[in-house]
Amino acid sequence: MEILGIDIGGSGVKGAPVDTANGKMLTERFRIPTPKGARPKDVAEVVAAVARHFEWKGPIGAGFPAVIQRGVARTAANVDKKWIGTDAVELLSVATGCPVRVLNDADAAGTAEMRFGAGRDRDGVVFIITIGTGLGTAVFTDGVLVPNTELGHIEIDGEDAEFQASDAARKRDGLKWKQWAVRFDRYLNRLDALFWPDLFILGGGASGKMDKFRNVLTVDAEVVPAQLLNEAGIIGAAVAAEVLVKGF
Repeated sequence: MEILGIDIGGSGVKGAPVDTANGKMLTERFRIPTPKGARPKDVAEVVAAVARHFEWKGPIGAGFPAVIQRGVARTAANVDKKWIGTDAVELLSVATGCPVRVLNDADAAGTAEMRFGAGRDRDGVVFIITIGTGLGTAVFTDGVLVPNTELGHIEIDGEDAEFQASDAARKRDGLKWKQWAVRFDRYLNRLDALFWPDLFILGGGASGKMDKFRNVLTVDAEVVPAQLLNEAGIIGAAVAAEVLVKGF
């Protein structure tokens, strides 16, 4: 089926129609910069503009940088704090005139990787970690998503792990990839000790640089790069919205 996938980020709102049977985007993605301040009403207007660009009248899936519980945003990462407590599903559905499903952006990317990417046909416990401004996580057990895991915020030496091991931290501290990887490996080993995953899939900008730091990683679990890269959030959001068509 064809569903419009939209990836809402702190810097841009990107979308494209997706064939959810094969995980392929049907057009080039269309991007509009996220409005300054990323207030709910302003973001909703941009999402509506993306839908209008495609003359879209059907279901929409949207990945959003927040914990999403039953359609309501409970946190706000890189967007206005007014999102907290906002019914994102209602807001975006009214703005677009379409049925919308909203989920955490890392969960959206993970959903795509599990169905069409590096996690395809993998059982057991799989972590997808998106490495960017922060550390986004999506956790699957035998292919089933455990939603809204915010494990970039586990504490290491009294600080959020992402403060030390995100790509933003690497750039902030002027670290070479191998220097940064020592920190990131510590983070992986903490997750490994707590959850005993079978596989880590690394997404975000660092996924394309694994040849520069792979040999630094000491974690026992298998570690592989993501395959869908910047398209994962759009594809996964569309896949998540299949339930709107199926009526679940």
